[in-house]
Amino acid sequence: MSHHGEPVPDHLLIKIEHRDDPVSAVSEDDAVRRSLAYPKTMWGAPVFGAAEEVDGRWRILNLLDDYPQGARDSLASHFRRLFSEAPDTPENETARNEYQAAFELLDWEVVNDLTVHGRRYRIIRAQPFIRSGPDGPEPPRPSDPDPYPPGRTRDVRSPVEGFVIDPAAATGLAAGLLRMEMSPAFYKAGMVPDDVREDSRRALGTHPNVVLLPVGFTIGEQVDGRWQPQTPATYPTPQAARDSVFPRFSDIIPHENASIEEIQAAYARARAEFEAPRTDEFEVKGVRCRVTRVECFIRVGPDGPEGPRPSDWDPEPPPELHVQQLREQGLMPDPE
Repeated sequence: MSHHGEPVPDHLLIKIEHRDDPVSAVSEDDAVRRSLAYPKTMWGAPVFGAAEEVDGRWRILNLLDDYPQGARDSLASHFRRLFSEAPDTPENETARNEYQAAFELLDWEVVNDLTVHGRRYRIIRAQPFIRSGPDGPEPPRPSDPDPYPPGRTRDVRSPVEGFVIDPAAATGLAAGLLRMEMSPAFYKAGMVPDDVREDSRRALGTHPNVVLLPVGFTIGEQVDGRWQPQTPATYPTPQAARDSVFPRFSDIIPHENASIEEIQAAYARARAEFEAPRTDEFEVKGVRCRVTRVECFIRVGPDGPEGPRPSDWDPEPPPELHVQQLREQGLMPDPE
């Protein structure tokens, strides 16, 4: 494939290949049916995480936070772990010093790109979205893996962790068409503040391609005739989302003046008696709920995945800077 007479750069590629194995055939058929039944795509708030560059590709470390500073704090924790795991020996002195310098920097400054011990790291931005139709949000598809029984999903690792962001990797027809649909998409006028829309439009030039991430799942609630997420959390499998439907803390407190021991006992009883739903449609205290399929993409450009945008909500400063500010305002005592 060429681009103005030259090979197409990897960051612009959408490579579609025909896959005729039974699993791919079923997945493609599911995708076609669901695109017709749930034709509307609805974007949620962006999520943020951290990635590291390995052999020219970016690998996701985590993608958990709803604002950039949370992702920076997670990256600082990653460097603290690397520091603690490296033996305190002369041959590891350089690495340990760089890891320590990295987490101390992130504790004080807003940094979205850095190189540590010869490896690049970046805070990344991803865009979740769901499909919706006349009957509400899209539930899990028959071809979505759901291998774990109820109650056995708490420690299931998210497939996003370790995912390699590779725009040149071959994909199936449905995923390729979805990437083509999302690549030119940005916020329309009137949907969001002007600065958010302008950043969205600008990203089409700086990061013109998209890569789809592994699908996640959440619980949607129908309130006053409208569907909304029960929590912002996304789970790796449909059953993990069902397992999350646990009584709220306020629902299990035995009485207003309950002691810690009574609350702990009540929680233990609630956990023992809890039975996760086994269907995608159920009610919780009269509220209609649905396991909802959440798709997500990351924009990519010539230098890799997109980072936070100037208009992204980022309410907190780095932790050490925040403490310093609170002390200067008299809201926190000095260490002495």
